[in-house]
Amino acid sequence: MSEQNIQELSLEAVMGERFGRYSKYIIQERALPDIRDGLKPVQRRILFAMHEDKNTFDKPFRKSAKSVGNVMGNFHPHGDSSIYEAMVRLSQDWKLREPLIEMHGNNGSMDGDPPAAMRYTEARLSMIAAEMLKDIDKKTVDMVLNFDDTEYEPTVLPARFPNLLVNGATGISAGYATEIPTHNLDETIQATIYLMKHPEASLEELMQFIKGPDFPTGGILQGLDGIKKAYETGRGRAMLRAKTAIEALRGGKSSLVVTEIPYEVNKAVLVKKIDEIRLLKKVEGIAEVRDESDRDGLRIVIELKKNANAEGILNYLFKNTDLQISYNFNMVAIDHMRPKHVGLKQILTSYLEHQRAVTTKRTEFDLNKAKQREHIVIGLIKALSILDQVIKVIRASKNRKDATKNLVQQFDFTEKQADAIVALQLYRLTNTDVTELENEAATLKKAIAKYEKILSDPKELDKVIRQELQTIAKKYASPRKTEIQAKIASLKIETEVLVAQEDVIVQISREGYVKRSSLRSFNASDANDNGLREDDEPVLQTTVNTLDHLFIFTNKGNVIYRPVHEITEARFKDTGEHLSQTVGLDVDERVIFAKVFKSLDEPGNFVFATKEGFIKQTALVDLKPGRTYKSRASRYITLKTPTDEVISLYYTTENKQLVCVSYNGYGLRYDLAEVPTTGARAAGVKCMDLRDDTLVAVLLADEQSALGLLTTRGSFKKMKVTEIPMTSRARRGVQILRELKSKPHRVFTAFLIVPDQRLEVTTETEKVITVEPNAHNFNERYSNGSYVFDAKTEGEPQNIRLYTLENTETE
Repeated sequence: MSEQNIQELSLEAVMGERFGRYSKYIIQERALPDIRDGLKPVQRRILFAMHEDKNTFDKPFRKSAKSVGNVMGNFHPHGDSSIYEAMVRLSQDWKLREPLIEMHGNNGSMDGDPPAAMRYTEARLSMIAAEMLKDIDKKTVDMVLNFDDTEYEPTVLPARFPNLLVNGATGISAGYATEIPTHNLDETIQATIYLMKHPEASLEELMQFIKGPDFPTGGILQGLDGIKKAYETGRGRAMLRAKTAIEALRGGKSSLVVTEIPYEVNKAVLVKKIDEIRLLKKVEGIAEVRDESDRDGLRIVIELKKNANAEGILNYLFKNTDLQISYNFNMVAIDHMRPKHVGLKQILTSYLEHQRAVTTKRTEFDLNKAKQREHIVIGLIKALSILDQVIKVIRASKNRKDATKNLVQQFDFTEKQADAIVALQLYRLTNTDVTELENEAATLKKAIAKYEKILSDPKELDKVIRQELQTIAKKYASPRKTEIQAKIASLKIETEVLVAQEDVIVQISREGYVKRSSLRSFNASDANDNGLREDDEPVLQTTVNTLDHLFIFTNKGNVIYRPVHEITEARFKDTGEHLSQTVGLDVDERVIFAKVFKSLDEPGNFVFATKEGFIKQTALVDLKPGRTYKSRASRYITLKTPTDEVISLYYTTENKQLVCVSYNGYGLRYDLAEVPTTGARAAGVKCMDLRDDTLVAVLLADEQSALGLLTTRGSFKKMKVTEIPMTSRARRGVQILRELKSKPHRVFTAFLIVPDQRLEVTTETEKVITVEPNAHNFNERYSNGSYVFDAKTEGEPQNIRLYTLENTETE
């Protein structure tokens, strides 16, 4: 190779240029249908090859392998499997509204079963496929050489009905995909005829004929707005749902019967999915799922338990299975060699343009043929009128060529006429034959006049197209299968449908373990054997209903919502599931509060207070869970610094007093009404003027409440909240401990004292001291209380547990 032929090209340029060429090929020559005949190249080649082989509806079936071989050898140099797959799809009456191929043998099923191999099946063109190929031999469409330049193939079929709409299309190419639904043949033809008469017709007028897609599998299509948008722009969305009925059975039972399923949904997979829902008890009330489909039609039976909510279960199945799917229109077709998003009017307009071209070419072909024959007939009639002279000239000629030449010279025949005279058989020289020829001449004259009229008058041309379309509609029309509904039905699913109502025990631990146990498991277990680690304890352990709602709050301002029925069921003595398995939590994040509600609309507010002195109220309705509640926690307060955390959390439906206690021994009391109610993500307002102090507790109290304080030096103090004067929010407050110069007491915890209460204190040396708050006398505000343990020897308090004798629930 000479150096002049070497080019230095960047990989990007080469890849871009080659991929561009490849993409163009895929778009134009493989995956997208032509707007005129609605066929992809492989489909067109299959139909044309079978037509060429006379493998038509009026002839016996022929082995599919033979047809596939012909297509592959003559027109489509690709794998036989891709050709056979395309051929099988053209024969499937659950994929095409009007199948173009008839097949004997197993051609697949709605259950997704594969077809038999092509050596076993037999095929031929269907009757309606003949309309796709009609007049192809009359030079109606452009023919091009095949891949090896040995034969001609059509670039498009005459397509005497709007196949793109009738049979739809689905395909994926480079940069483009197409999803065109099937339509009713009669409706499509009536719309085409209307558009022919009214070229300026609006979409609304055309949609009086074409109500919407008509799928071979029937079903109910909801959402007229989406259909209209798709017909306008080529893109749109509608909901396609199965046709169902609720049938009553004996003994108060009922069953859901499905007789039509959405287009291109795999029936076996659908039945399996419904049965899985039954097995996993995702919905309560399904007893059995059966596929009773047979040769008479599709039938799926979902038998329900006694008194089950049939309507609710059906709605659940619509929402969670392919009994209802979202059908997305993406109408892309090749128009003048370019892929385009096309609407209904554009498809019909392009189809009409194609039909006018096809009918014009066919008429020109017929006219030309008629004129040629008329010319010959006129010559024959003239010859018969001077027969004796003609015979004399022929007998005197040397050979056929000479005879032709002599006839042309002596009688002014054209060469073609002379040729026909020389070829004339003797029996044609009778009187009857002259009459026949004269009749033929008259017929040809009429035909020529008709053809010329069609070619000179566009109205006559349209009349011919209209008549032919009406003939096809009359011959092949079938009633609409898919029902169109204007509005998309909303699917509201009552939780009662999904969940078996029962009372269960729910336990949430401080370290974030959550579990739901049956009452049977709880009663069979030792009360102390709750499955938690020694360093963990329950924040909430109570009997609730599976229809209740659980809110779990952490010290870092996160709230986790769980419907009780969604909590993983476990034995009571198991640890349960950790929150971090589903939502992301920090390593040092812990649960501080949990509450169960019957309804998410209950009145009442949460009160949140933080260590660094912020407080706020938030309504329960503001904490309603979002779509992603299963995988992520929501904020219930925004913490302004990384060191801040929530220390107090209450839920209240009445106005109370707030008692704020700080680490350095200050107390502040004011009305809860002073705290504004804000949204979930707000940081709140100033609770107490802390300066360099921190909050230990904020308590909801009233005038009769008693306050308990435990100090870092091991002292316990009981005092009336009225010792702290009522003032207003964000003040410094008053001292509630006597300040000592050396080793002053600091507040470790503060709480409201209730009857039969116990305070269990664990010290740094792991010694456990139990305090009975009610056994202590009230102290003055400046008192430091009385010692319950010696912090010098036993260490400062490390952990506390507060409980009442009849209820071990912690605070």
